[in-house]
Amino acid sequence: MSQDRNMKWLNDKRVLYRQDPITDIPSIETKKYKYYADGTYQCYHLFNSKAKITTYKSLKWHMLVLYYLNIDGVDGDIVSLEDDMRYIFKFIANKENGFVTFFIKTKILNDIIQNVFDQGGDPPANKIRKIVFKPYNGLTLSKKLSIVGKLIGRSSSIDEKNIYECMLNINDSGAQISIQYIADLLSVSKRTVYRHISDDLKQEIKNLNEKI
Repeated sequence: MSQDRNMKWLNDKRVLYRQDPITDIPSIETKKYKYYADGTYQCYHLFNSKAKITTYKSLKWHMLVLYYLNIDGVDGDIVSLEDDMRYIFKFIANKENGFVTFFIKTKILNDIIQNVFDQGGDPPANKIRKIVFKPYNGLTLSKKLSIVGKLIGRSSSIDEKNIYECMLNINDSGAQISIQYIADLLSVSKRTVYRHISDDLKQEIKNLNEKI
């Protein structure tokens, strides 16, 4: 059985692992969500779905985001930032704490951590998002995906960005991604989705589904 994430530890330590867009202005905002017609790269919502960290690359990205979000210091103690973050990174990388699916050797882990520190605290590369659901929105899976389909369907064209947005929201909701699911959300045929989906996105579907 898969180990549940120890989110209580992060919350007790007041570690930041979520950030909504800071300067990007939503085209539509309701009590439940924000919609960015042109997309935003400023949304960082770690541990938002059931998907766990399965690769070194993903682990490093999570560390970069955590470092960026907590650059002012955990509990405001900027002096000990790197010591604090090293402690947090090692907790995340410990398979027994439920965040990763693999064991990692100490030397490899230390090298990854040092590389994160060397890169500084700039905003890490991120996926573009159009829909950002607010915490504690009370929406069911079907309601969320209905909103996704409605908003993404505003576009007059079906392209990889819209398909990818559907994929991410299906994954965030803890469901398995399928071509049929994407087609239903976009109100198009499976053939239309296949016509606009690249091999990279097909592989990403496989990767995301394996993490659920």
